[in-house]
Amino acid sequence: MTQTVSTSELARAAALAALANLPISDPLEPGEPSSDLSQFAFDGAAVTARFTGGRSGEVLIAVERALTDALQNSPLGALDVSAALAPALAAAAGAAGTVQTGPGQALEPATALAALLGKPGAWVVPLLHQGVPRALVGIVLATEPVATTAQAPHYPSPDELRGAGANGTNSTVAAPRTAIRNGLDLLRDVNMDVTAQIGSTRMTISELLALNEGAVVELDRAAGAPADLLVNGHLIARGEVVVIDENFALRITEIIADETVPPHS
Repeated sequence: MTQTVSTSELARAAALAALANLPISDPLEPGEPSSDLSQFAFDGAAVTARFTGGRSGEVLIAVERALTDALQNSPLGALDVSAALAPALAAAAGAAGTVQTGPGQALEPATALAALLGKPGAWVVPLLHQGVPRALVGIVLATEPVATTAQAPHYPSPDELRGAGANGTNSTVAAPRTAIRNGLDLLRDVNMDVTAQIGSTRMTISELLALNEGAVVELDRAAGAPADLLVNGHLIARGEVVVIDENFALRITEIIADETVPPHS
């Protein structure tokens, strides 16, 4: 009985940890942990990952279909659901202690839930908005050492975010603009890397090794030319570099037109 209580409490802690890292803007609250597969009929996508460290096991996060569709139809291209949920997976696994989380694997929710809840001591916690499940968080501790070596938490890279669809497939049908606009609302809380780039160059390894303090690296951008604003490696705007409160900033002077981005209303 002690084992059951401790693992269910671990599942609740994992759900609370994942909640702060999920790209869902509506307020969510954890429901009751359950190990009964029949309690969960969920339409969307699930991502599972193994973790190792002080404890070993497996963690699962499932999100609703509306979010996966929004990721698939993002104006920046199809975003990978495994990459988008990587921070939440790592946070959920962290409830078990100091662990390393391996790469996520996207599965259908029914398949992922059946696999997880088929293991002894597995629990799943629904995350509810106004009583409706919007996401699921599950965790199980391994009874034997995990054979697969876990890797560091896998966060989105530009290639991964734009390289795969939400379910690992590419869509050949362009999404209507209304769907893209709704998708933007659903993606408001997805973290993305924003970079201001004033220029670039190419150097040989010998040239890099020869660098020292005071060396000057010439970039392929004329003085006074606008800097590029990149989101996950995707050029979205240009502007001029300014200083605000002793920090560099970028004043936008040009928005890069893109047919996949709906015009501002």
